[in-house]
Amino acid sequence: MERQEDFTSLNELIKTKQYTTLRQDLAEMNDADVAAFLEEIDIEDAVKVLRILPKSMAADVFSYLEIENQTTFIQRLSDKDAAGIINNLMADDAADLMEEMPANIVKRLLAGASAEARRDINHLLNYPEDSAGSVMTVEYVDLKEDNTVKQAIERIRKIGIDSETINICYVLDSKRTLVGTVALRYLLLMDEDEVIGDIMHENVVSIHTLTDQEEVAHTFQKYDFTAMPVVDNENRMVGIITVDDVVDIMEEEATEDIEKMAAIVPSDKPYMKTNAFEIWKKRMPWLLLLMVSATFTGKIISNFEDSLSACAILVAYIPMLMDTGGNAGSQASVTVIRGLSLDEVEFKDLFRVIWKEIRVALMCGVSLAAANFIKLLLLDRVEMTVALVVCVTLVIVVLIAKLVGCTLPMFAKKIGFDPAVMASPFITTIVDALSLMVYFNLATSLLHIG
Repeated sequence: MERQEDFTSLNELIKTKQYTTLRQDLAEMNDADVAAFLEEIDIEDAVKVLRILPKSMAADVFSYLEIENQTTFIQRLSDKDAAGIINNLMADDAADLMEEMPANIVKRLLAGASAEARRDINHLLNYPEDSAGSVMTVEYVDLKEDNTVKQAIERIRKIGIDSETINICYVLDSKRTLVGTVALRYLLLMDEDEVIGDIMHENVVSIHTLTDQEEVAHTFQKYDFTAMPVVDNENRMVGIITVDDVVDIMEEEATEDIEKMAAIVPSDKPYMKTNAFEIWKKRMPWLLLLMVSATFTGKIISNFEDSLSACAILVAYIPMLMDTGGNAGSQASVTVIRGLSLDEVEFKDLFRVIWKEIRVALMCGVSLAAANFIKLLLLDRVEMTVALVVCVTLVIVVLIAKLVGCTLPMFAKKIGFDPAVMASPFITTIVDALSLMVYFNLATSLLHIG
């Protein structure tokens, strides 16, 4: 509520063209809130507001905008204003922007950027997508082993303003090999004549430039760091990844897994920014595959057509058995997929996972069968043998579903596939077919039909 009132007053300042007061008020706001304000107002007014901001603040505000809005702003800004933003953006944010921009705009931006900015951006763009190198920033504080604390603090004052973070400083040797780290608060507490090499922390945890971003997130989670150094094959430091980058990675990976688990080809665009045709393209491949695979279910039913005609009541319980099996398989798969993504479960744990799911399946299956048996006899008033067939099938179906749900994701990861692919729709299709086979074979054996 308070934010809307602030935005109302800011809008009034724009209407009355009180740009000096507007600039002062915006300078007192958080950069993220200013970005939110720019995304709510008319684009022409937003461009004017961005122009009146100090260059460094304009770049910080720009980094909080959605990528689509960034593109719109860049297209409307003059070459000078656009270059000012690019030169003041952190290299990783600038590289992300370049990856999303049309080639003609990228050419224009790079032409106006400083030589240092061009070098840093091109450096980041050369790394594979979704690797540590592609998400790192090259703005960090580096120190030499033979620096004194006094010299180190002077260097931090000199380059710290342009660095992503100064909380941790990285100690490099003459070949830029990472040899240690030292915290800023530690430097402030040390005697100014102390040598960095004597007080630095030598046991450094680092990330390789080609490490997958999902593994980067796991490493941050394991060590609980706010920033980590990125090194090349020769352990030379090339950049850092900070916790704000990891938050973005985790959101991206979680979204991708959710889409795969729902049988959707992952998309980088927000839902409201994606047109209907693009959504169709993302969803159709899996829908076609699942539709074709579901034909096996129809084939099974047609093979047992005679049995069904002899005991038509069996048809009424097919949806219940299939749905229960699908739900049981989904529960197991989601649990295992989550465990795999958090490194809580590994392929070597396969038999332990199977044994646990067998016990869970038997308890769930027997409980469901008992409740269903009472319902079949008292409410549906079916024959005892029919109730027995349905309930025995239910126990077996839940057992099969749990086993399929827990093993498929683990095998998928073992052979290099994303385990999220083996989630609800795919597992449900398999379990449906197996459920019908068990059901009809039990029915023909126990009811002597077919």
